Parts: sequence; C-alpha cells; structure tokens
Amino acid sequence: MTETETLTLAMALIAQPSVTPDDHGCQPLLISRLAAMGFQIETLRFGETDNFYAVYGQHGPLICFAGHTDVVPAGDESSWTSPPFVPTQRNGYLYGRGAADMKSSIAAFVTACERLLAVQPDLPIRLAFLITSDEEGDGFDGTKRVVETLQHRGEHIDYCIVGEPTAVTKVGDMIKNGRRGSLSGTLVVHGKQGHVAYPHLASNPMHLAATALAELVNTHWDDGNSYFPPTGFQISNIHAGTGAGNVIPADMTVQFNFRFSTESTAESLQQRVEAILDQHELNYDLQWSLSGEPFLTTAGKLTDAAQAAIQSVCGISTELSTTGGTSDGRFIKAIATELIELGPVNATIHQIDECVNVTDIAQLSAIYEKMIKILAQSQV
Repeated sequence: MTETETLTLAMALIAQPSVTPDDHGCQPLLISRLAAMGFQIETLRFGETDNFYAVYGQHGPLICFAGHTDVVPAGDESSWTSPPFVPTQRNGYLYGRGAADMKSSIAAFVTACERLLAVQPDLPIRLAFLITSDEEGDGFDGTKRVVETLQHRGEHIDYCIVGEPTAVTKVGDMIKNGRRGSLSGTLVVHGKQGHVAYPHLASNPMHLAATALAELVNTHWDDGNSYFPPTGFQISNIHAGTGAGNVIPADMTVQFNFRFSTESTAESLQQRVEAILDQHELNYDLQWSLSGEPFLTTAGKLTDAAQAAIQSVCGISTELSTTGGTSDGRFIKAIATELIELGPVNATIHQIDECVNVTDIAQLSAIYEKMIKILAQSQV
C-alpha cells in the first residue's frame, strides 16, 4: 500500500507542468487529500504565488512538513527520453520533472499522514503542511511571506521537516541539519577608457583590481566548525571591455558569492571585503545581496527521530550535513525550534531525465511516518 499510494500521488503531481511560480493544480489536489483527513486549510496567495498552510490537531508540539510544488523549466523537451510532464516508470525509476525535487517528497508527506491518522487519529502532537509554489523562482511571495504571516500571528513550529532531496546514493544516507549562508556581491571598479597604445592617458580597471581580487581569492575567512565547512569565496563572473581589442575599458564588473558558516556574519564579510578594496585604493561601487543567513539545528529530538526512523526503515546510518545550496529552510527556521531537510537522492535534480528510485519513494513515506510516531511517543 505504501508504495502504490505514494507512487500514484507522486505521478499525479509530476503530471502537472507546475513551472515556477505556476502551481498548475498541484495544491488543490493536496488540499483535497489533507481536508479529507481533517486538516484545517488556509490558502495564502501573494502576488502570483499560491501557498497554503494546513494544521491537524489542537494540542501538543507541532510537526510541520514543508515543501514546494513548483519545478524548474524542463529545458529542451526533445532531449528527454520520455516527456518531462508524463510520469514514466523505467527500470525501477520514476522519471519526470519534479520527481526528485520535490514532488515525491510531498507525496510521501501526505501518504505518511494518511496511514497514521487512519489508525491513530488522536495523536498527542499536531501536524502541519507549509507548501509554496515559488521556491524555484524569486521566492519573494512564497515561504518567506507565509512565515512572515505566521510570525506576525505569533505561531511557532516545534519540528520542521523540509522535503528537499538530500540523499547521495540512497534515501536516508544524508540529511541536512543546517545550511550555509549565501551572500553575493556585484563590484564595479572604475577606471578611465583609452587607447591601448597610450596607457598613460587611461586607467585600466582590470589592472587596478587584479591584486585586490587575488587577495580576496586567497583570504582565509574562517575555519568553519564541527557542523560547517570553512566559509568559501568564489568569483562567478567578470565583465569588461567594449568588444574592441584596442580599447582600455572604463569599468569592470565582478560578481562573487560567499557560502558562509556560522563562524562569520554577512556584516563581517562585507566589512572585510570593503577593507581590502579600500586598502588597494580602488574607485568602486559595491552592491550586496543576502539571500540567506546560515542556520543550524544541533543534534536533538528531531535529528534523533530521523536517524532512528532511517535505521528502522532502511537499515542504514545517516550522516548529518550542512553542505549544498540554500533552501526555504532558511526562512522557516525563524519560527522553528528544530528543522531538518530529508528527501530523495539529489543526483538528477534540475537535469534532463530527472528521476527517483520507486523503492525510495515508498521508503521515504515510511520514514516520515516513523518519525511522527517517534516524536509523538516522546510526548506520552
């Protein structure tokens, strides 16, 4: 039953071409299933983004399942072995855009609750779903806005499970108990345009900035800690020039990004970068963009429940990790005491022929159900 019900729901979700931020009917399907279980549903549409928050129960700690129904574009559909929005099973795998990121997780959330509540409707805990359709896009009107609404009302989440694909080779082999922060900068170094044959009449911004950029690349920002690797700095784009080979450009634009640990702050990184630029006496403009602070859930009840459930269902030990990109967990952590990300294998996310192992889908649902039971039993 676990495999059939979860697989069927996952396929129904994948069949909807919900390219961000268009939910394309996924959320009404989920809402109908949750309402049938007795969840109280609140739809929250902001701008062009559909969101909903659903709660079951009146008493006890709150366990929230969080995720997104939107997917990235399929790309060149002719490159897919089967159409991206026609869920297809081949050789034990389910193919389709969103199979791994993250419609299988959402299906597993729902069926885990359905099985459990069918036999144990009076739980000593509450259950919730926080679902958005704008995680893969700008994210302005998605989880961030929902969390702000809940925060304004004074609502709190005790345990949050985000269904992002976190496994490396097999479901359950890795979960995320935190994420690094992401801080981007756009640096414009100003020089003076001129002819390459008369450099004394011009000022080349690339030459001026070269040693400063080298220093930024070679700076040791922090040592990380037992949960986070050291903060990393990467230059992602450099642009200068008019397109002509005999013109010294007037300006150079450099885009860079920090993925930073809890040993650094966005403010401290900004100050250190600007100090280096000032030391090299550059004429520059610098715009900063903070897309997420680092967050961490130290080992506790939620990580213990996840590890015990994975051991029970899959027979393997799991690794706690904070690697990878950002997720909506960075917003939810503002109102959640403990938060982890736990989902399927991430090897094919955003790729052509995205897929997930069919057996993993069933196991994921069983893991979520077992986690609810463990956390509920801790309240008895």
